[in-house]
Amino acid sequence: MDRTGLADYLRRARTRLSPGDVGLPAGSRRRTPGLRREEVAWLAGMSTDYYTRLEQRRGSHPSRQLLGALAQALRLSEVERDHLFHLAGEAPPRRAATSDQVRPGLLLILERLHDLPATVLSDWGEVLAQNAMAVALTGDHTGTNLIRHWFLAPGGRELAPPENHERHARAHVASLRVVTTARPDDPGPAALAAELRRESAEFAALWAEHDVQVRRPSPKRFLHPVVGALDLDCEVLLSDGHSQQLVVHSARPGTRTHERLTSLRSTRLSGRQ
Repeated sequence: MDRTGLADYLRRARTRLSPGDVGLPAGSRRRTPGLRREEVAWLAGMSTDYYTRLEQRRGSHPSRQLLGALAQALRLSEVERDHLFHLAGEAPPRRAATSDQVRPGLLLILERLHDLPATVLSDWGEVLAQNAMAVALTGDHTGTNLIRHWFLAPGGRELAPPENHERHARAHVASLRVVTTARPDDPGPAALAAELRRESAEFAALWAEHDVQVRRPSPKRFLHPVVGALDLDCEVLLSDGHSQQLVVHSARPGTRTHERLTSLRSTRLSGRQ
């Protein structure tokens, strides 16, 4: 428990709120900004004395229930709540299961990317949205799970060079392992892992190795049936909570891949007209 850090964080979180933010009357005799200690204590359902001792670095270790109540009283975001738990020496609560609704911020960026392939994925491989260039690069996979597609779909690996198959397979399995462990009550990832262990001997063998990793930006090679080999850089933008990812592929200007990507865009445009 970081008593100094916890006290400072509580004090700063309290002073950035106004009574109106939490439905309390403002009153007329406030000399300092923010909520009073007794107001935070009342909102969190604890004694003013105990809350005051927390801000003075003298309080006993707060329970998880009290930390949750403080997070709610201080209107903390998920990231801020997790930080509060870490300062108190506690593991944060599990985040809610990912939604199939694309986060507005990611969708806004996706809609503005016209010349680069971009896809929004859930953290367990569900394709939530693609722009036109992503469809031109890989085909329309919206509503598809890329991990299931890789292991079970006929032709699921045809865009990847054979020498990269093992690396991609291991990455898929390891990232799914992370999500199923972090969210054991989420039926989607757990059901997918069970299905793939049953249907794919390769997946089952890799799952048994218990490797864990998250998706990281890395160069990727695609064997496109129209424009040929594409060596693309990959960047991943994570949503708040990391439950969704915007994956963007690009090519450095002046390279053969950049020329081919430009040709792919021209082919897409001419095909649409």
